[in-house]
Amino acid sequence: MSGKLEKWLKAPLGSLSEGNRLLILSLAVGICSGLAAVLLLKLIDGIRYLVGLLSGGSAYDWQNLVTPGIGMLLSLLFVRYIVRDNISHGVTKVLVAISKNESRIKPHNMWSSLVASSITIGMGGSVGAEAPIVYTGAAIGSNFGRAFGMSYKNMTVLLGCGAAGAIAGIFKAPLAGVLFTMEVLLFNLSMSSMVPLLLSSVSATVMSYIFLGHSFPFQCTLTPFSMANIPFYILLGLFGGLASVYFLRTTLWLEDRVAAVKHSSVRWICCALGLGLLIFLFPQFYGEGYASLGVLLNGGDIASDSRTVLAFLLRTPWGVPLFFLLVMLLKVFAMALTNAGGGVGGTFGPTLFVGAIAGFLLARTLNLILVNSGISVPEQNFVLVGMAALMAGVMQAPLTAIFLIAEVSGGYDLFLPLIIAATISFGTTRLFEKYSIYSKRIAKTGELLTHDNDQAVLTLMKTADLVRDKYPRVQADATLREILPVISGSAAAVFPVVDAEDRFLGLLDMDNIRKDIFRTELYDTTLVRHLMEQPRAFIYQNEPMDSVMRKFEVTEAWRLPVVTQEGRYLGFISKSRMLSAYREELKLISQD
Repeated sequence: MSGKLEKWLKAPLGSLSEGNRLLILSLAVGICSGLAAVLLLKLIDGIRYLVGLLSGGSAYDWQNLVTPGIGMLLSLLFVRYIVRDNISHGVTKVLVAISKNESRIKPHNMWSSLVASSITIGMGGSVGAEAPIVYTGAAIGSNFGRAFGMSYKNMTVLLGCGAAGAIAGIFKAPLAGVLFTMEVLLFNLSMSSMVPLLLSSVSATVMSYIFLGHSFPFQCTLTPFSMANIPFYILLGLFGGLASVYFLRTTLWLEDRVAAVKHSSVRWICCALGLGLLIFLFPQFYGEGYASLGVLLNGGDIASDSRTVLAFLLRTPWGVPLFFLLVMLLKVFAMALTNAGGGVGGTFGPTLFVGAIAGFLLARTLNLILVNSGISVPEQNFVLVGMAALMAGVMQAPLTAIFLIAEVSGGYDLFLPLIIAATISFGTTRLFEKYSIYSKRIAKTGELLTHDNDQAVLTLMKTADLVRDKYPRVQADATLREILPVISGSAAAVFPVVDAEDRFLGLLDMDNIRKDIFRTELYDTTLVRHLMEQPRAFIYQNEPMDSVMRKFEVTEAWRLPVVTQEGRYLGFISKSRMLSAYREELKLISQD
Protein backbone atom coordinates (compact mmCIF):
# COMPACT_ATOMS: atom_id res chain seq x y z
CA MET A 1 0.00 0.00 0.00
CA SER A 2 1.52 3.37 -1.04
CA GLY A 3 2.57 5.98 1.52
CA LYS A 4 0.17 8.56 0.05
CA LEU A 5 -2.79 6.21 0.36
CA GLU A 6 -1.87 5.33 3.96
CA LYS A 7 -1.57 9.04 4.83
CA TRP A 8 -4.98 9.70 3.22
CA LEU A 9 -6.57 6.84 5.16
CA LYS A 10 -5.08 7.90 8.48
CA ALA A 11 -6.19 11.53 8.17
CA PRO A 12 -9.84 11.15 9.32
CA LEU A 13 -8.80 9.26 12.48
CA GLY A 14 -5.48 11.00 13.04
CA SER A 15 -6.65 13.06 16.02
CA LEU A 16 -8.04 10.05 17.89
CA SER A 17 -6.16 7.90 20.37
CA GLU A 18 -5.20 4.43 19.19
CA GLY A 19 -7.74 2.89 21.56
CA ASN A 20 -10.60 4.88 20.01
CA ARG A 21 -9.33 4.15 16.52
CA LEU A 22 -9.38 0.47 17.39
CA LEU A 23 -13.08 0.60 18.29
CA ILE A 24 -14.01 2.39 15.06
CA LEU A 25 -11.89 0.08 12.94
CA SER A 26 -13.27 -3.04 14.64
CA LEU A 27 -16.76 -1.94 13.61
CA ALA A 28 -15.61 -1.34 10.02
CA VAL A 29 -13.75 -4.67 9.92
CA GLY A 30 -16.87 -6.46 11.18
CA ILE A 31 -19.06 -4.88 8.49
CA CYS A 32 -16.58 -5.77 5.73
CA SER A 33 -16.08 -9.32 7.04
CA GLY A 34 -19.84 -9.83 7.26
CA LEU A 35 -20.29 -8.61 3.69
CA ALA A 36 -17.48 -10.89 2.55
CA ALA A 37 -19.23 -13.86 4.18
CA VAL A 38 -22.49 -12.95 2.46
CA LEU A 39 -20.70 -12.58 -0.88
CA LEU A 40 -19.02 -15.97 -0.51
CA LEU A 41 -22.30 -17.75 0.20
CA LYS A 42 -24.00 -15.98 -2.72
CA LEU A 43 -21.14 -16.89 -5.08
CA ILE A 44 -21.27 -20.56 -4.04
CA ASP A 45 -25.03 -20.67 -4.56
CA GLY A 46 -24.74 -18.90 -7.91
CA ILE A 47 -22.05 -21.23 -9.25
CA ARG A 48 -23.95 -24.26 -7.98
CA TYR A 49 -27.09 -23.00 -9.75
CA LEU A 50 -25.20 -22.56 -13.04
CA VAL A 51 -23.72 -26.05 -12.75
CA GLY A 52 -27.23 -27.41 -12.15
CA LEU A 53 -28.49 -25.68 -15.29
CA LEU A 54 -25.67 -27.05 -17.42
CA SER A 55 -26.29 -30.55 -16.13
CA GLY A 56 -30.03 -30.48 -16.70
CA GLY A 57 -30.94 -29.57 -13.14
CA SER A 58 -29.83 -32.87 -11.62
CA ALA A 59 -27.72 -32.22 -8.56
CA TYR A 60 -26.59 -35.79 -7.98
CA ASP A 61 -25.97 -37.66 -11.24
CA TRP A 62 -23.19 -38.70 -13.61
CA GLN A 63 -21.90 -35.13 -13.88
CA ASN A 64 -20.63 -35.45 -10.32
CA LEU A 65 -17.86 -37.62 -11.72
CA VAL A 66 -16.60 -34.60 -13.66
CA THR A 67 -17.64 -31.20 -12.28
CA PRO A 68 -15.78 -31.33 -8.92
CA GLY A 69 -12.54 -32.08 -10.77
CA ILE A 70 -13.15 -29.17 -13.15
CA GLY A 71 -13.74 -26.89 -10.17
CA MET A 72 -10.47 -28.05 -8.62
CA LEU A 73 -8.64 -27.38 -11.89
CA LEU A 74 -10.09 -23.88 -12.24
CA SER A 75 -9.11 -23.08 -8.65
CA LEU A 76 -5.64 -24.51 -9.25
CA LEU A 77 -5.12 -22.36 -12.35
CA PHE A 78 -6.50 -19.28 -10.59
CA VAL A 79 -4.13 -19.69 -7.65
CA ARG A 80 -1.09 -20.57 -9.76
CA TYR A 81 -1.36 -17.94 -12.51
CA ILE A 82 -3.34 -15.09 -10.94
CA VAL A 83 -2.77 -15.20 -7.18
CA ARG A 84 0.67 -16.84 -7.37
CA ASP A 85 0.67 -17.66 -3.69
CA ASN A 86 -0.34 -20.56 -1.44
CA ILE A 87 -3.77 -19.76 0.02
CA SER A 88 -4.85 -23.18 1.27
CA HIS A 89 -5.33 -24.08 4.98
CA GLY A 90 -6.65 -20.63 5.82
CA VAL A 91 -6.91 -20.91 9.61
CA THR A 92 -3.41 -22.37 9.86
CA LYS A 93 -2.13 -19.49 7.72
CA VAL A 94 -3.73 -17.03 10.15
CA LEU A 95 -1.95 -18.73 13.07
CA VAL A 96 1.36 -18.47 11.20
CA ALA A 97 0.72 -14.78 10.47
CA ILE A 98 0.20 -14.09 14.18
CA SER A 99 3.17 -16.13 15.36
CA LYS A 100 5.75 -15.36 12.66
CA ASN A 101 4.71 -12.40 10.53
CA GLU A 102 3.69 -9.81 13.13
CA SER A 103 0.02 -10.31 12.19
CA ARG A 104 0.63 -9.13 8.64
CA ILE A 105 -1.36 -10.85 5.90
CA LYS A 106 -0.95 -10.02 2.21
CA PRO A 107 -3.61 -7.73 0.71
CA HIS A 108 -4.65 -10.24 -1.97
CA ASN A 109 -5.96 -12.54 0.77
CA MET A 110 -8.87 -10.13 1.22
CA TRP A 111 -10.34 -11.58 -1.99
CA SER A 112 -8.30 -14.48 -3.36
CA SER A 113 -9.51 -17.17 -0.93
CA LEU A 114 -13.08 -16.01 -1.42
CA VAL A 115 -12.91 -16.42 -5.19
CA ALA A 116 -11.03 -19.73 -5.21
CA SER A 117 -13.19 -21.39 -2.56
CA SER A 118 -16.44 -20.31 -4.21
CA ILE A 119 -15.32 -22.02 -7.44
CA THR A 120 -14.19 -25.14 -5.59
CA ILE A 121 -17.29 -25.56 -3.43
CA GLY A 122 -19.79 -24.31 -6.00
CA MET A 123 -18.67 -27.00 -8.42
CA GLY A 124 -18.86 -29.76 -5.82
CA GLY A 125 -15.53 -29.76 -3.99
CA SER A 126 -16.04 -31.55 -0.67
CA VAL A 127 -14.67 -28.84 1.64
CA GLY A 128 -15.99 -26.04 3.82
CA ALA A 129 -16.28 -22.33 3.18
CA GLU A 130 -15.47 -21.34 6.77
CA ALA A 131 -11.66 -21.49 6.71
CA PRO A 132 -11.40 -19.39 3.51
CA ILE A 133 -13.74 -16.76 4.93
CA VAL A 134 -11.78 -16.71 8.21
CA TYR A 135 -8.63 -16.10 6.18
CA THR A 136 -10.44 -13.39 4.24
CA GLY A 137 -11.75 -11.70 7.39
CA ALA A 138 -8.38 -11.91 9.12
CA ALA A 139 -6.72 -10.37 6.05
CA ILE A 140 -9.25 -7.52 6.12
CA GLY A 141 -8.48 -6.85 9.78
CA SER A 142 -4.72 -7.09 9.28
CA ASN A 143 -4.68 -4.73 6.31
CA PHE A 144 -6.99 -2.23 8.01
CA GLY A 145 -4.62 -2.21 10.96
CA ARG A 146 -1.57 -1.71 8.76
CA ALA A 147 -3.24 1.02 6.68
CA PHE A 148 -4.15 3.00 9.79
CA GLY A 149 -0.77 2.57 11.47
CA MET A 150 -1.87 0.43 14.40
CA SER A 151 0.63 -1.19 16.75
CA TYR A 152 1.39 -4.90 16.55
CA LYS A 153 -0.87 -5.65 19.52
CA ASN A 154 -3.87 -3.79 18.09
CA MET A 155 -3.25 -5.04 14.57
CA THR A 156 -3.46 -8.54 16.06
CA VAL A 157 -6.75 -7.61 17.71
CA LEU A 158 -8.09 -6.32 14.38
CA LEU A 159 -6.99 -9.53 12.70
CA GLY A 160 -8.98 -11.38 15.36
CA CYS A 161 -11.93 -9.04 14.77
CA GLY A 162 -11.90 -10.01 11.11
CA ALA A 163 -11.86 -13.71 11.93
CA ALA A 164 -14.63 -13.31 14.50
CA GLY A 165 -16.71 -11.29 12.05
CA ALA A 166 -16.22 -13.93 9.35
CA ILE A 167 -17.51 -16.76 11.56
CA ALA A 168 -20.33 -14.59 12.90
CA GLY A 169 -21.32 -13.54 9.39
CA ILE A 170 -21.33 -16.96 7.76
CA PHE A 171 -23.21 -18.62 10.65
CA LYS A 172 -25.20 -15.67 12.10
CA ALA A 173 -23.55 -16.55 15.40
CA PRO A 174 -21.95 -13.51 17.10
CA LEU A 175 -20.91 -15.23 20.33
CA ALA A 176 -19.40 -18.17 18.46
CA GLY A 177 -17.32 -15.74 16.41
CA VAL A 178 -15.73 -14.26 19.52
CA LEU A 179 -15.16 -17.67 21.11
CA PHE A 180 -13.64 -19.04 17.89
CA THR A 181 -11.08 -16.25 17.93
CA MET A 182 -10.19 -16.85 21.56
CA GLU A 183 -10.06 -20.67 21.44
CA VAL A 184 -8.95 -21.64 17.95
CA LEU A 185 -6.64 -18.77 17.07
CA LEU A 186 -5.09 -18.92 20.56
CA PHE A 187 -4.79 -15.19 21.08
CA ASN A 188 -3.37 -13.92 24.34
CA LEU A 189 -6.11 -11.30 24.72
CA SER A 190 -6.82 -8.97 27.60
CA MET A 191 -10.35 -8.08 28.68
CA SER A 192 -10.06 -4.74 26.91
CA SER A 193 -9.82 -6.63 23.62
CA MET A 194 -13.25 -8.15 24.11
CA VAL A 195 -15.11 -4.96 23.17
CA PRO A 196 -13.60 -4.70 19.66
CA LEU A 197 -14.22 -8.41 19.10
CA LEU A 198 -17.85 -8.10 20.14
CA LEU A 199 -18.35 -4.99 17.98
CA SER A 200 -16.93 -6.76 14.96
CA SER A 201 -18.86 -9.97 15.56
CA VAL A 202 -22.22 -8.24 16.09
CA SER A 203 -21.81 -5.90 13.11
CA ALA A 204 -20.97 -8.87 10.86
CA THR A 205 -24.02 -10.73 12.11
CA VAL A 206 -26.21 -7.74 11.33
CA MET A 207 -24.89 -7.70 7.76
CA SER A 208 -25.71 -11.40 7.46
CA TYR A 209 -29.26 -10.90 8.75
CA ILE A 210 -29.82 -7.98 6.37
CA PHE A 211 -28.78 -9.87 3.24
CA LEU A 212 -29.53 -13.50 4.13
CA GLY A 213 -32.68 -13.20 6.20
CA HIS A 214 -33.48 -14.33 9.74
CA SER A 215 -33.61 -18.10 9.31
CA PHE A 216 -31.19 -20.36 11.18
CA PRO A 217 -28.38 -21.89 9.08
CA PHE A 218 -29.42 -25.33 10.36
CA GLN A 219 -33.20 -25.54 10.67
CA CYS A 220 -34.11 -28.60 12.74
CA THR A 221 -36.93 -30.39 14.51
CA LEU A 222 -35.82 -31.36 18.00
CA THR A 223 -37.18 -33.58 20.73
CA PRO A 224 -37.39 -32.06 24.24
CA PHE A 225 -34.39 -32.97 26.38
CA SER A 226 -34.85 -35.88 28.77
CA MET A 227 -32.55 -36.60 31.73
CA ALA A 228 -32.90 -40.31 30.97
CA ASN A 229 -30.85 -39.79 27.80
CA ILE A 230 -27.78 -38.40 29.58
CA PRO A 231 -25.92 -41.78 29.45
CA PHE A 232 -26.42 -41.82 25.68
CA TYR A 233 -25.02 -38.27 25.36
CA ILE A 234 -22.00 -39.36 27.40
CA LEU A 235 -21.54 -42.22 24.96
CA LEU A 236 -21.84 -39.74 22.08
CA GLY A 237 -19.07 -37.64 23.65
CA LEU A 238 -16.76 -40.67 23.82
CA PHE A 239 -17.63 -41.70 20.27
CA GLY A 240 -17.14 -38.12 19.09
CA GLY A 241 -13.69 -37.99 20.69
CA LEU A 242 -12.56 -41.16 18.94
CA ALA A 243 -14.04 -39.97 15.66
CA SER A 244 -12.17 -36.67 16.14
CA VAL A 245 -8.86 -38.48 16.51
CA TYR A 246 -9.60 -40.45 13.34
CA PHE A 247 -10.57 -37.26 11.47
CA LEU A 248 -7.49 -35.32 12.57
CA ARG A 249 -4.89 -38.03 12.06
CA THR A 250 -6.33 -39.33 8.79
CA THR A 251 -6.56 -35.84 7.33
CA LEU A 252 -2.93 -34.99 8.07
CA TRP A 253 -1.74 -38.43 6.91
CA LEU A 254 -3.65 -38.19 3.64
CA GLU A 255 -2.37 -34.68 2.94
CA ASP A 256 1.21 -35.84 3.43
CA ARG A 257 0.70 -38.87 1.18
CA VAL A 258 -0.89 -36.92 -1.65
CA ALA A 259 1.66 -34.11 -1.35
CA ALA A 260 4.35 -36.72 -2.03
CA VAL A 261 3.09 -36.80 -5.64
CA LYS A 262 5.29 -33.99 -6.94
CA HIS A 263 3.88 -33.59 -10.46
CA SER A 264 0.86 -31.30 -10.13
CA SER A 265 -0.88 -32.65 -13.25
CA VAL A 266 -0.69 -36.25 -12.04
CA ARG A 267 -1.82 -35.17 -8.59
CA TRP A 268 -4.82 -33.31 -10.00
CA ILE A 269 -5.86 -36.24 -12.23
CA CYS A 270 -5.67 -38.74 -9.35
CA CYS A 271 -7.55 -36.44 -6.98
CA ALA A 272 -10.21 -35.51 -9.55
CA LEU A 273 -10.92 -39.15 -10.37
CA GLY A 274 -10.99 -40.17 -6.72
CA LEU A 275 -13.23 -37.29 -5.66
CA GLY A 276 -15.60 -37.77 -8.60
CA LEU A 277 -16.06 -41.44 -7.77
CA LEU A 278 -16.65 -40.72 -4.08
CA ILE A 279 -19.30 -38.08 -4.81
CA PHE A 280 -20.97 -40.33 -7.37
CA LEU A 281 -21.25 -43.09 -4.76
CA PHE A 282 -22.04 -40.77 -1.85
CA PRO A 283 -23.90 -37.65 -3.08
CA GLN A 284 -23.74 -36.30 0.50
CA PHE A 285 -20.13 -35.32 -0.25
CA TYR A 286 -21.18 -32.77 -2.87
CA GLY A 287 -20.01 -29.31 -1.68
CA GLU A 288 -20.15 -28.66 2.05
CA GLY A 289 -22.82 -31.34 2.39
CA TYR A 290 -25.05 -29.16 4.56
CA ALA A 291 -28.07 -29.68 2.28
CA SER A 292 -28.05 -33.41 2.95
CA LEU A 293 -28.04 -32.80 6.71
CA GLY A 294 -31.50 -31.20 6.55
CA VAL A 295 -33.15 -34.62 6.20
CA LEU A 296 -31.29 -35.93 9.26
CA LEU A 297 -32.01 -32.82 11.33
CA ASN A 298 -35.72 -32.99 10.61
CA GLY A 299 -36.33 -36.74 10.62
CA GLY A 300 -37.03 -37.03 6.88
CA ASP A 301 -37.07 -40.14 4.74
CA ILE A 302 -33.41 -40.99 4.19
CA ALA A 303 -33.96 -43.49 1.39
CA SER A 304 -35.95 -41.08 -0.77
CA ASP A 305 -33.33 -38.35 -0.41
CA SER A 306 -30.32 -40.18 -1.81
CA ARG A 307 -29.66 -40.77 -5.52
CA THR A 308 -26.86 -43.31 -5.45
CA VAL A 309 -26.14 -46.80 -6.66
CA LEU A 310 -25.78 -47.72 -2.98
CA ALA A 311 -29.36 -46.68 -2.19
CA PHE A 312 -30.30 -50.32 -1.63
CA LEU A 313 -28.46 -50.14 1.70
CA LEU A 314 -30.86 -47.44 2.87
CA ARG A 315 -33.84 -49.75 2.41
CA THR A 316 -32.72 -52.28 5.05
CA PRO A 317 -32.60 -51.58 8.83
CA TRP A 318 -28.91 -52.38 9.37
CA GLY A 319 -27.95 -51.12 5.92
CA VAL A 320 -28.62 -47.54 7.07
CA PRO A 321 -25.92 -47.42 9.78
CA LEU A 322 -23.53 -49.26 7.44
CA PHE A 323 -24.09 -46.66 4.73
CA PHE A 324 -23.56 -43.75 7.13
CA LEU A 325 -20.49 -45.40 8.66
CA LEU A 326 -18.97 -45.36 5.17
CA VAL A 327 -20.02 -41.72 4.78
CA MET A 328 -18.38 -40.80 8.08
CA LEU A 329 -15.12 -42.60 7.29
CA LEU A 330 -14.79 -41.54 3.64
CA LYS A 331 -15.70 -37.86 4.01
CA VAL A 332 -12.14 -37.24 5.19
CA PHE A 333 -10.84 -38.74 1.95
CA ALA A 334 -13.15 -36.56 -0.16
CA MET A 335 -12.00 -33.46 1.72
CA ALA A 336 -8.29 -34.30 1.46
CA LEU A 337 -8.55 -35.09 -2.26
CA THR A 338 -10.28 -31.76 -2.89
CA ASN A 339 -7.59 -29.71 -1.18
CA ALA A 340 -4.68 -31.77 -2.52
CA GLY A 341 -6.01 -31.61 -6.08
CA GLY A 342 -5.91 -27.82 -6.19
CA GLY A 343 -9.21 -26.92 -4.56
CA VAL A 344 -9.40 -24.26 -1.86
CA GLY A 345 -11.49 -24.95 1.22
CA GLY A 346 -11.30 -25.82 4.88
CA THR A 347 -11.92 -28.55 7.42
CA PHE A 348 -14.47 -26.58 9.46
CA GLY A 349 -17.48 -27.58 7.34
CA PRO A 350 -16.40 -31.23 6.98
CA THR A 351 -15.95 -31.37 10.76
CA LEU A 352 -19.56 -30.32 11.31
CA PHE A 353 -20.71 -32.71 8.59
CA VAL A 354 -18.86 -35.72 10.04
CA GLY A 355 -20.11 -34.81 13.51
CA ALA A 356 -23.71 -34.82 12.30
CA ILE A 357 -23.21 -38.18 10.59
CA ALA A 358 -21.51 -39.61 13.69
CA GLY A 359 -24.43 -38.47 15.86
CA PHE A 360 -26.98 -40.02 13.53
CA LEU A 361 -24.96 -43.23 13.16
CA LEU A 362 -24.76 -43.74 16.93
CA ALA A 363 -28.42 -42.88 17.51
CA ARG A 364 -29.70 -45.15 14.74
CA THR A 365 -27.46 -48.02 15.93
CA LEU A 366 -28.69 -47.64 19.52
CA ASN A 367 -32.30 -47.57 18.36
CA LEU A 368 -31.80 -50.78 16.38
CA ILE A 369 -30.17 -52.45 19.38
CA LEU A 370 -32.84 -51.20 21.81
CA VAL A 371 -35.79 -51.68 19.45
CA ASN A 372 -37.62 -54.05 21.80
CA SER A 373 -36.69 -52.32 25.06
CA GLY A 374 -39.11 -49.41 24.85
CA ILE A 375 -36.17 -46.95 24.86
CA SER A 376 -35.83 -44.54 21.95
CA VAL A 377 -32.83 -42.28 21.28
CA PRO A 378 -33.77 -38.92 19.64
CA GLU A 379 -31.90 -39.06 16.33
CA GLN A 380 -32.34 -35.39 15.37
CA ASN A 381 -30.94 -34.30 18.71
CA PHE A 382 -27.95 -36.58 18.27
CA VAL A 383 -27.27 -35.19 14.79
CA LEU A 384 -27.05 -31.70 16.26
CA VAL A 385 -25.08 -32.62 19.37
CA GLY A 386 -22.72 -34.75 17.24
CA MET A 387 -21.68 -31.60 15.40
CA ALA A 388 -20.58 -30.04 18.69
CA ALA A 389 -18.77 -33.20 19.76
CA LEU A 390 -16.63 -33.38 16.59
CA MET A 391 -15.95 -29.66 16.57
CA ALA A 392 -14.82 -29.74 20.20
CA GLY A 393 -12.45 -32.62 19.46
CA VAL A 394 -11.05 -31.78 16.03
CA MET A 395 -10.67 -28.04 16.68
CA GLN A 396 -10.07 -28.42 20.44
CA ALA A 397 -12.60 -25.65 20.97
CA PRO A 398 -15.40 -26.87 23.28
CA LEU A 399 -16.90 -23.46 24.06
CA THR A 400 -17.04 -22.49 20.40
CA ALA A 401 -18.68 -25.83 19.61
CA ILE A 402 -21.34 -25.49 22.31
CA PHE A 403 -22.39 -21.95 21.49
CA LEU A 404 -22.04 -22.22 17.72
CA ILE A 405 -24.37 -25.22 17.49
CA ALA A 406 -26.84 -23.59 19.85
CA GLU A 407 -26.80 -20.37 17.80
CA VAL A 408 -26.99 -21.90 14.31
CA SER A 409 -29.92 -24.17 15.17
CA GLY A 410 -31.80 -22.39 17.92
CA GLY A 411 -31.23 -25.56 19.93
CA TYR A 412 -30.76 -23.86 23.30
CA ASP A 413 -32.97 -26.52 24.90
CA LEU A 414 -30.11 -28.95 24.28
CA PHE A 415 -27.57 -26.86 26.15
CA LEU A 416 -26.86 -29.55 28.73
CA PRO A 417 -26.35 -32.33 26.14
CA LEU A 418 -24.16 -29.99 24.10
CA ILE A 419 -21.99 -29.29 27.14
CA ILE A 420 -21.76 -32.98 28.09
CA ALA A 421 -20.88 -34.25 24.61
CA ALA A 422 -18.49 -31.42 23.72
CA THR A 423 -16.61 -31.61 27.02
CA ILE A 424 -16.21 -35.40 26.92
CA SER A 425 -15.21 -35.36 23.26
CA PHE A 426 -12.63 -32.65 23.95
CA GLY A 427 -11.21 -34.57 26.90
CA THR A 428 -11.10 -37.85 24.98
CA THR A 429 -9.32 -36.24 22.03
CA ARG A 430 -6.76 -34.60 24.33
CA LEU A 431 -5.74 -38.02 25.58
CA PHE A 432 -4.39 -38.73 22.09
CA GLU A 433 -3.77 -35.31 20.52
CA LYS A 434 -2.39 -32.22 22.25
CA TYR A 435 -3.07 -29.84 19.37
CA SER A 436 -5.98 -29.07 17.07
CA ILE A 437 -6.06 -29.88 13.37
CA TYR A 438 -5.13 -26.25 12.68
CA SER A 439 -2.16 -26.02 15.02
CA LYS A 440 -0.56 -29.48 15.07
CA ARG A 441 1.88 -28.91 12.23
CA ILE A 442 3.08 -25.45 13.24
CA ALA A 443 3.31 -26.48 16.90
CA LYS A 444 6.06 -28.93 15.88
CA THR A 445 8.14 -26.01 14.62
CA GLY A 446 7.79 -24.05 17.87
CA GLU A 447 6.03 -21.21 16.05
CA LEU A 448 2.60 -21.53 17.65
CA LEU A 449 1.33 -18.59 19.69
CA THR A 450 -0.58 -19.91 22.71
CA HIS A 451 -2.44 -18.70 25.78
CA ASP A 452 0.67 -19.48 27.85
CA ASN A 453 2.35 -16.08 28.35
CA ASP A 454 5.83 -17.58 28.60
CA GLN A 455 5.43 -19.64 25.41
CA ALA A 456 3.75 -16.72 23.65
CA VAL A 457 6.68 -14.43 24.40
CA LEU A 458 9.22 -16.97 23.15
CA THR A 459 7.17 -17.47 19.99
CA LEU A 460 7.05 -13.75 19.25
CA MET A 461 10.78 -13.27 19.84
CA LYS A 462 12.95 -13.77 16.75
CA THR A 463 16.52 -15.06 16.82
CA ALA A 464 17.55 -12.64 14.07
CA ASP A 465 16.54 -9.63 16.22
CA LEU A 466 18.90 -10.64 19.04
CA VAL A 467 22.07 -11.41 17.07
CA ARG A 468 24.92 -8.93 17.57
CA ASP A 469 27.97 -8.95 15.30
CA LYS A 470 30.10 -6.46 17.25
CA TYR A 471 32.88 -8.94 17.98
CA PRO A 472 36.01 -8.57 15.75
CA ARG A 473 36.81 -11.71 13.77
CA VAL A 474 40.25 -13.31 13.91
CA GLN A 475 41.82 -15.91 11.62
CA ALA A 476 42.76 -19.34 12.94
CA ASP A 477 46.27 -19.23 11.41
CA ALA A 478 47.12 -15.75 12.74
CA THR A 479 49.82 -15.48 15.38
CA LEU A 480 49.29 -14.01 18.82
CA ARG A 481 51.34 -10.95 17.76
CA GLU A 482 49.09 -10.38 14.73
CA ILE A 483 45.91 -10.30 16.75
CA LEU A 484 47.23 -8.12 19.60
CA PRO A 485 46.09 -4.87 17.89
CA VAL A 486 42.61 -6.34 17.45
CA ILE A 487 42.40 -7.42 21.09
CA SER A 488 43.81 -4.19 22.51
CA GLY A 489 41.52 -2.06 20.36
CA SER A 490 38.31 -3.80 21.42
CA ALA A 491 36.37 -4.13 24.66
CA ALA A 492 34.86 -7.45 23.55
CA ALA A 493 35.04 -10.38 25.94
CA VAL A 494 35.13 -12.99 23.16
CA PHE A 495 36.45 -13.08 19.60
CA PRO A 496 35.07 -15.42 16.93
CA VAL A 497 37.65 -17.46 15.04
CA VAL A 498 36.75 -17.92 11.37
CA ASP A 499 38.37 -19.22 8.20
CA ALA A 500 38.74 -17.46 4.85
CA GLU A 501 35.11 -18.22 3.96
CA ASP A 502 33.80 -16.87 7.28
CA ARG A 503 32.96 -20.33 8.67
CA PHE A 504 32.99 -20.44 12.46
CA LEU A 505 35.90 -22.48 13.87
CA GLY A 506 35.93 -21.54 17.54
CA LEU A 507 36.31 -18.56 19.86
CA LEU A 508 38.86 -16.77 21.97
CA ASP A 509 37.71 -16.06 25.52
CA MET A 510 39.60 -13.14 27.06
CA ASP A 511 39.30 -14.61 30.55
CA ASN A 512 41.11 -17.75 29.40
CA ILE A 513 43.86 -16.24 27.21
CA ARG A 514 44.71 -13.17 29.32
CA LYS A 515 47.72 -14.93 30.89
CA ASP A 516 49.15 -15.71 27.44
CA ILE A 517 48.89 -12.12 26.23
CA PHE A 518 51.63 -11.01 28.62
CA ARG A 519 54.07 -13.77 27.61
CA THR A 520 56.05 -12.08 24.83
CA GLU A 521 57.98 -15.25 23.98
CA LEU A 522 54.70 -16.76 22.68
CA TYR A 523 53.85 -13.91 20.30
CA ASP A 524 55.41 -15.42 17.16
CA THR A 525 55.09 -19.14 17.93
CA THR A 526 51.52 -19.39 19.18
CA LEU A 527 48.71 -19.46 16.67
CA VAL A 528 45.07 -18.55 17.33
CA ARG A 529 44.04 -22.16 16.68
CA HIS A 530 46.21 -23.17 19.66
CA LEU A 531 44.29 -20.86 21.99
CA MET A 532 40.75 -21.08 20.63
CA GLU A 533 38.06 -23.20 22.28
CA GLN A 534 34.74 -24.58 21.20
CA PRO A 535 31.50 -23.01 22.45
CA ARG A 536 29.24 -25.00 24.75
CA ALA A 537 26.52 -24.96 22.07
CA PHE A 538 25.63 -23.37 18.74
CA ILE A 539 22.51 -21.36 17.91
CA TYR A 540 21.32 -21.75 14.34
CA GLN A 541 19.85 -19.06 12.13
CA ASN A 542 16.06 -18.75 12.68
CA GLU A 543 16.10 -21.35 15.47
CA PRO A 544 12.94 -21.11 17.64
CA MET A 545 13.51 -19.08 20.78
CA ASP A 546 12.28 -21.75 23.17
CA SER A 547 15.08 -23.97 21.84
CA VAL A 548 17.58 -21.13 22.28
CA MET A 549 16.40 -20.60 25.85
CA ARG A 550 16.87 -24.29 26.64
CA LYS A 551 20.45 -24.19 25.31
CA PHE A 552 21.30 -21.30 27.62
CA GLU A 553 19.76 -23.14 30.57
CA VAL A 554 21.55 -26.43 29.88
CA THR A 555 24.99 -24.96 29.10
CA GLU A 556 24.83 -22.08 31.65
CA ALA A 557 26.71 -20.05 29.02
CA TRP A 558 26.60 -16.25 29.05
CA ARG A 559 26.76 -15.93 25.26
CA LEU A 560 26.53 -18.37 22.36
CA PRO A 561 27.55 -18.04 18.69
CA VAL A 562 24.94 -17.94 15.91
CA VAL A 563 25.72 -19.75 12.66
CA THR A 564 23.94 -20.76 9.49
CA GLN A 565 23.21 -24.42 8.73
CA GLU A 566 26.41 -24.40 6.65
CA GLY A 567 28.42 -23.12 9.61
CA ARG A 568 28.91 -19.51 8.48
CA TYR A 569 29.36 -17.15 11.43
CA LEU A 570 26.62 -14.51 12.00
CA GLY A 571 27.27 -13.16 15.49
CA PHE A 572 26.55 -13.85 19.16
CA ILE A 573 23.44 -13.82 21.32
CA SER A 574 24.02 -12.90 24.95
CA LYS A 575 21.85 -14.04 27.83
CA SER A 576 21.45 -10.46 29.05
CA ARG A 577 20.13 -9.26 25.69
CA MET A 578 17.78 -12.24 25.43
CA LEU A 579 16.33 -11.68 28.91
CA SER A 580 15.94 -7.96 28.28
CA ALA A 581 14.03 -8.67 25.04
CA TYR A 582 11.93 -11.24 26.89
CA ARG A 583 10.89 -8.67 29.52
CA GLU A 584 9.99 -6.10 26.86
CA GLU A 585 7.91 -8.58 24.87
CA LEU A 586 6.13 -9.82 28.01
CA LYS A 587 5.27 -6.23 28.93
CA LEU A 588 3.91 -5.62 25.41
CA ILE A 589 1.54 -8.60 25.28
CA SER A 590 0.40 -8.22 28.90
CA GLN A 591 -0.57 -4.55 28.85
CA ASP A 592 -4.25 -3.59 28.47
